[in-house]
Amino acid sequence: MKRIYLDHAATSPLHPEVLEKMLPIMLENFGNPSSIHSFGREARRITDESRRNLANHIGATPGEIIFTSGGTEADNLAVIGAALANKHVGKHIITTQIEHHAVLHACKHLENVGYEVTYLPVNEQGVISIDQLKENLTDQTVLVTIMYGNNEVGSIQPIQEIANVLKDHKALFHTDAVQAFGVEHINVKDLGVDLLSVSAHKINGPKGVGFLYVKNGVKLQPSLYGGEQELKRRAGTENVSGIYGFSYAADLALSTRAHKTEQYRAFKQEMIGIFEEQNLQFQLNNSLDGLPHILNVYFPGTHIESLLVNLDLSGIAASSGSACTAGSVDPSHVLVAMFGKESDRVLSSVRFSFGYGTSLEEIQYAAEKIANIIKRVTA
Repeated sequence: MKRIYLDHAATSPLHPEVLEKMLPIMLENFGNPSSIHSFGREARRITDESRRNLANHIGATPGEIIFTSGGTEADNLAVIGAALANKHVGKHIITTQIEHHAVLHACKHLENVGYEVTYLPVNEQGVISIDQLKENLTDQTVLVTIMYGNNEVGSIQPIQEIANVLKDHKALFHTDAVQAFGVEHINVKDLGVDLLSVSAHKINGPKGVGFLYVKNGVKLQPSLYGGEQELKRRAGTENVSGIYGFSYAADLALSTRAHKTEQYRAFKQEMIGIFEEQNLQFQLNNSLDGLPHILNVYFPGTHIESLLVNLDLSGIAASSGSACTAGSVDPSHVLVAMFGKESDRVLSSVRFSFGYGTSLEEIQYAAEKIANIIKRVTA
């Protein structure tokens, strides 16, 4: 059976060239970067060069990059670390209803320890209102955390406009750019953000490594203790091979960014065109101007759990924004925020996401298979 992977927004395959570059580091450069002998110095050199390269990719300086275990830790360190270190400024946080759970759950934790959190709503395109942001800013707002691009529907927030609103406010501004890095042009100085999260495994790098950009002068409370790594901001021996693989994956991703953007948008149009040719009933849950690699589609009369099972049995890997637990599917919090909890969309929508290795032929084959499945389950 032909297998087609259309779930790159969940994780992406490790690029073969990245693996090839990482193996010698794993085998030969196993020293601890904190050690002063030659093995440690070589590991430190690799780490420092990778840090410099990744910093350059976002217009930052090397000292503004903290390596983490991935996007979740980066988000947690940004949200909780910034809130706790700056609680003398205020204890109010503004975020959105459609953030990744790494941000939402971090905010819930802060609510449990005495912080107030405002969860901004979004419109049916998944975008916040700048006016509502302004209305909710207070002199106690210490942090605004709003994702760059949504992982379920691909909606892109007006990051620069948000930064302009906050320019004369004391609140820090964090954005989760995990889905955007590699497909969108990102320069932290142009964006005006104070903190920005990125993860390697979304750009064909290794799992278990990410980084948090922290603008010079921004104070964070560490979440890990036990060492003075990462300028005393994140304890733990650095994942040298992972960091090197991350850096190399970023080189590959950004060198092909323009081509990928064009290609992924063409994939969306091809899939939509086949759905239309097959006379399927469907509606898009996102704008085609959003993140290029994400297409979220509502199929009336279907149920996401049975639909995903049928897709998997046909060799097609896709996803919903829902969490499957004990045989049940919870409604997507993103689609609930966009359309309301009573909308049929929240349990009848599928996310298709493209990436390295996806071909036009696969898109055509998958779209035909999907159309057949939709017709069968709605008959």
